[in-house]
Amino acid sequence: MTFPRMASFKSHDQLTHHLEELGLEIPVDGELPNGVDSALSQAIGVGKKIIGNRFCILPMEGWDGTTDGKPSDLTIRRWRSFGASGAKLIWGGEAVAVRHDGRANPNQLLINDQNLADLENLKNGLVAEHQSQFGYTDDLLVGLQLTHSGRYARPNLNQGPLPRPISRNPVLDDRLGITSDAALFSDDELKTLIQDFIAAAIKAEKAGFDFVDVKHCHGYLGHELLSGTNRVGEFGGSFENRTRFLREIVEGIRSCTQSLELAVRISIFDFLPFQRGPNGAGEPVYGSNPRSYFGSDTTGLEVDLSEPHRFMELLESMGISLVCTTAGSPYYTPHIQRPAFFPPSDGYQPPEDPLVGVARQLVATRDLKKQHANLVFVGSGYSYLQDWLPNVAEAVVREGWVDSVGLGRMVLSYPELPADVLRGVKTQRKKVCRTFSDCTTAPRHGMISGCFPLDPFYRQRPEREALKELSSQNSQGQP
Repeated sequence: MTFPRMASFKSHDQLTHHLEELGLEIPVDGELPNGVDSALSQAIGVGKKIIGNRFCILPMEGWDGTTDGKPSDLTIRRWRSFGASGAKLIWGGEAVAVRHDGRANPNQLLINDQNLADLENLKNGLVAEHQSQFGYTDDLLVGLQLTHSGRYARPNLNQGPLPRPISRNPVLDDRLGITSDAALFSDDELKTLIQDFIAAAIKAEKAGFDFVDVKHCHGYLGHELLSGTNRVGEFGGSFENRTRFLREIVEGIRSCTQSLELAVRISIFDFLPFQRGPNGAGEPVYGSNPRSYFGSDTTGLEVDLSEPHRFMELLESMGISLVCTTAGSPYYTPHIQRPAFFPPSDGYQPPEDPLVGVARQLVATRDLKKQHANLVFVGSGYSYLQDWLPNVAEAVVREGWVDSVGLGRMVLSYPELPADVLRGVKTQRKKVCRTFSDCTTAPRHGMISGCFPLDPFYRQRPEREALKELSSQNSQGQP
């Protein structure tokens, strides 16, 4: 399949005509207002705190920490660029494991007593950069995303995956070489892990973070628990059991911290796993129960928000007001999680116009926001919009589809985008993310992540040549 590239839409009419042809609901402003007239420039309250505008930096792992879980100079550089972005909400910078066996890669950050001062300095560097650039940080909210990678744990250098799933899944098990129940988390082990999350949150508050995110997305442990309809015991089967992990973590954090806000990033829908088909395009892999994919219907290929609505009601009942929506998993449904024109080396060609994937996330978030107006929603999936991202961001915030626009891949190549948009400065097209996916391909092959095509700093690194070779090997079937 071939689809028009986003860069080919030179006018508002061209883009909106294409959206109409696809039957997609994506509001796009033709002109952007400046300053106080912009919806993106408006502050919003979360608990007792104020977020100064409607841009958010999403968590992105750089695979560039030390083997003992401390930030490296590359990590510090990336976080300082987040501070310079102009966004007033920093959703954790990146996922930080609550213990060693929960790391998704051997260089993932790890929160413990030995690393706490380094994490505090990492956060302080971000805040100092923001102060230097904008002169005010009282309306800057910085969180830390807490995670255990579960099925996708790979904690040790020069060693393969060490998965810790919560239930069996024939398709996903086969991909990771899981052949028995030996690696499954027991109920008692999950109860111990709950205490690890609580202890990590206490440390995060001590380091000065404003909030922690109890991660429930992208196929990692928290997310897989939501899909554990076939698990028996206290943490599986019913919706109540599948959310017990979150409820007990929240209760514990609340009882042990003073002013720490709580948040959840959640994959609000998920589909059957996909794989590369004969023509290179992604196609669904049947063989596991579609009902085990949170937020999908009985086919496993369409959105059903019944349980996500229940989840939002649960957050409201627990007094959690900050939620970030995303979808799927980068490991088995990347086209619904982060729509892209070019797949990573281990991926597949898009089975649909990537704008369909963008619209799917935007509309699902809108539908949740409509019924849960008291929650502050941060949306994801915007980077594929490229040059038109600011126009869609302004429209969805103004029309109440979402409260804050989350930026991921885009700020790797163009960290100053929020500041430029809010100042009314013309965007720098040479920095706009074109979804080349090198930031994913690199870590898939044991390299650090970064924007190698567009960021001059990463373009000069030796990994760039290795990525060119991988790109050449993967070029057959490119759209």
